[in-house]
Amino acid sequence: MPVGKIKKLVQEKGFGFISQAQGEDVFFHHTAVENRGYEDLQVGQDVEFQIDNSPNPKAKGPRAKTVSPR
Repeated sequence: MPVGKIKKLVQEKGFGFISQAQGEDVFFHHTAVENRGYEDLQVGQDVEFQIDNSPNPKAKGPRAKTVSPR
């Protein structure tokens, strides 16, 4: 699984972005975070994630289907 860092959290709307070593930032929704851990995430924290490759015409870039805090 790829590893990245939490770049930005928008707590009031329930989403955030993960920066990865190479490539675009990855969007994630709070429902993608395993073990209901969204509220415990911190900017700069390392996470593992899986990219969701299913088609989504609304997506502007890559998005994560699972996010696991490390």
